[in-house]
Amino acid sequence: MNYMPESPESSAVSEVPQLRVAYQGVPGAYSELAAKRVYPSCEPVPCEQFETTFEAVDKGLVDRAVLPVENSLGGSIHRNYDLLLRHKLYIVGEVKVVIRHCLLANHSVKFEDLKRVLSHPQALAQCENTLARLGLDRGVADDTAGSAQYIAKYQLKDTGALASASAAKIYGLNILVEDIQDNCYNITRFMILARKPIAPLTGRPFKTSIVFALDEGPGALVKALGVFSLRQINITKIESRPNRDIKSGSLESFNYLFYLDFEASMADNVTQNAIKDLEEFTSLLRVFGSYPSADSMT
Repeated sequence: MNYMPESPESSAVSEVPQLRVAYQGVPGAYSELAAKRVYPSCEPVPCEQFETTFEAVDKGLVDRAVLPVENSLGGSIHRNYDLLLRHKLYIVGEVKVVIRHCLLANHSVKFEDLKRVLSHPQALAQCENTLARLGLDRGVADDTAGSAQYIAKYQLKDTGALASASAAKIYGLNILVEDIQDNCYNITRFMILARKPIAPLTGRPFKTSIVFALDEGPGALVKALGVFSLRQINITKIESRPNRDIKSGSLESFNYLFYLDFEASMADNVTQNAIKDLEEFTSLLRVFGSYPSADSMT
């Protein structure tokens, strides 16, 4: 386990002027909206892929990155869990954003002209039933705002895009339908990454994120999770991912990494003792960060 805060901050979500904050996508992406929600005076830096967003922080090209980790309708963004393990970055905060998809088209295009709609796979999945009812075919784009940029650039007459109202404004598109998602409870949680962790605090809601791999043995996962339940520490998220560093295996079993979020600060002795006990059952344990919980969803 390695968690040594070197650059204390009172809060990851406090405003720090002139920060460069990377996000995946193009201007108008929901990740850019999340970045501006956390750091209103930041310079948003668009990146083509999730990987290049992580690398931008790694190489010191930006100060922070804001990346989606889960959506209330579509579930976890597995790619970012894998990249989090690969890179030596820390989670220093989180923000939750209500996602409100709009059906966008060029100004000369009417709804009855549309034959298909472009967007990111997650956005298409979040609007699947509505799009099926409307009889629209679906096409995949790298991100939501990118689909808006594409139909505007090529002035497509039979194709719309699923993206934000901000993207409509940026790329000069018309909003044909607002709130087109299948369920109004459509919220994405974003993590804020930095090269150094923040100093955990007590006396305010904090969350801690870790990853671990278990030693073999019956009931190993139950014993691991028991270190938290015995101390009344609430686990808010558990995600299993294949352990790709395993050199051998069998048809009888699979090896997994377990990602956990729990409501506690690493500044608390109770939390530190829980982590020490957890180490007894694990072959790998890493603390990604201890950071302020998201206070609101707007």
